[in-house]
Amino acid sequence: MRNHFSFEIPFMRYRKVLLTISAIMTVIAIVGLAVRGLTFGIEFQGGTEIDFNNTGDITIDAMRDALVEAGENDPTVQTTTTTDGENGFIVRSDTTNPNKANKHAAAAAKALGLSSENYNVTTIGPDWGADVTRSSLMAFGLAILLIIAYVSIRYEFKMSITAVIALIHDMVIILGIYAWTQIPVTPNVVAALLSTMGFSLYDTVVEFDRTNDNAKTLRDGIHRTYYQICNFSINEVVVRSINTTITTLVPELCMYFFGGATLKDFAFAMILGELLGTYSSYAVATPLLAMWKTREPRWAKLEEKYGEKATLVTPVADV
Repeated sequence: MRNHFSFEIPFMRYRKVLLTISAIMTVIAIVGLAVRGLTFGIEFQGGTEIDFNNTGDITIDAMRDALVEAGENDPTVQTTTTTDGENGFIVRSDTTNPNKANKHAAAAAKALGLSSENYNVTTIGPDWGADVTRSSLMAFGLAILLIIAYVSIRYEFKMSITAVIALIHDMVIILGIYAWTQIPVTPNVVAALLSTMGFSLYDTVVEFDRTNDNAKTLRDGIHRTYYQICNFSINEVVVRSINTTITTLVPELCMYFFGGATLKDFAFAMILGELLGTYSSYAVATPLLAMWKTREPRWAKLEEKYGEKATLVTPVADV
């Protein structure tokens, strides 16, 4: 038995509005990437990270002045707070010599009245950073190729291309947010982005699976054009997608608000990817697929014949 709703949310009716919103967000993201650029963590570009903990009432200006006086050149200083309410700082600089980095950290700590137990120094060379960058780009490229191959074999090439466009849409917007906010991109962020690609693809593939089946079997006299079939298919799975998104967001939000700095980096990217992935599956991937498929002779004829007469009221359940 096919399970029908008494009504459908008219996603396809507002496809141009949804695609326009996505286009605007993408343009804003690209502008951010071009104007402000991304800030990379030391894992990518090499450098030093100094984690100061339990710093009490020391101000960010005092910390920066102490580091500059110790020999650091234009360090980036961010405040942190642990779950226990202890204040601290994360300092990033382009110093790649571990001896100099430790010397600078010790001098700054001494000037601020802190001990060696109040800081931890991590130094990464530029060669290691280049390897991380290269590996990350290879991971993204391989993931895209595997997605195209899987969806093309399982369904069809047009579905794979629109699914990848939706993924790229998500990645560009997320990176644009990182560019505008200047939040450093770390390996944790890359891992989160790769994970969100899977979530986004899941929603898209589930919807494409219903569309593929309905295009072959739906014979109810109302869902005849590809737009109508896509809209019906989205409505069949939208509740499941929302439930999946909500249950996934709960632990991610807990990590972001109650986790440490490392968990916050991972959780923030996951939250963005989860929300955009759910949105793009229905606002980008499916509308683009419907527009592309409707150019095929079979669907073009049905659109010409029934498109203007489309109704979003579904018929009685059929067995």
